[in-house]
Amino acid sequence: MEKLIKPLNGYKAALIALFALIMGIATIVNAAQHADPNGGAVLFGIFLIISAVFLIKGLMIVEPNYSIVLTFFGKYVGTVRENGLQFVNPFYVKLKVSLRSQSVESTKLKVNDKLGNPIEIAAVILYEISDTYKAVFDVTNFNEYMKNQSEAAVRHLATSYPYDNIEDEHAQITLRDGGDKVIEMLEQELNERLMKAGITVTEARISHLAYAAEIAGAMLQRQQATAIVAARTKIVEGAVGMVEMALAMLSEKDIVVLDDDKKAAMVSNLMVVLCGEKAASPVLNTGTLY
Repeated sequence: MEKLIKPLNGYKAALIALFALIMGIATIVNAAQHADPNGGAVLFGIFLIISAVFLIKGLMIVEPNYSIVLTFFGKYVGTVRENGLQFVNPFYVKLKVSLRSQSVESTKLKVNDKLGNPIEIAAVILYEISDTYKAVFDVTNFNEYMKNQSEAAVRHLATSYPYDNIEDEHAQITLRDGGDKVIEMLEQELNERLMKAGITVTEARISHLAYAAEIAGAMLQRQQATAIVAARTKIVEGAVGMVEMALAMLSEKDIVVLDDDKKAAMVSNLMVVLCGEKAASPVLNTGTLY
């Protein structure tokens, strides 16, 4: 678990180090000029210089949205998130960890959807480090871990749902039309997988989704055929309604009396006109109706 620590003010330590460095050099120079027989002044000057170097080694700069993980002879000491010039024990080992939002795009994966159709899928994931202890010590390389787990989550999502509902009409969620529901499930699975590495996924989006190249042509023809059938169904439903309305209005207003044969001929002609792909060419009958 991450432990936050508050370091000492780095500016004060820097001033002390600068003062000690100047005093140490001045003491050594002064001792050399006056030929100190005992060498005590020289030793004191060296001590001041070593102290200054010691203090300078403990200085560190923490940039905005960055943190420093500190260890002492292999033992985790804590994490510094406070920005600015800070001072810590010079013997601490410092590891810089970014807390900024980062994005990664998974490679284009070729997997089978729930129905066994090969598809290509990729996702863009926005994430940030929420626990520096887990990110540094619980996994070997959290960037590599993030990449591998994100691809595993995208692959699992693709195999859990069909690409569309053309083959499975009862599918409530599909990859193509799932929208926010699919994204929500992807984000949830990513957070569950990456929790161990102290990574929080803030947003995930599917950046690429298509049938694999070997079946793309066939699936496109199937989609076109399905669309044509659906359109024709709507056209026929509308044409039947219009024919029914026309016969009812002719009968209601007593414009013309038609027997069954004439009604059948009229229905046939109207259906041809209404359902035809091309505009009908009118033919005027100047003779008797019978």
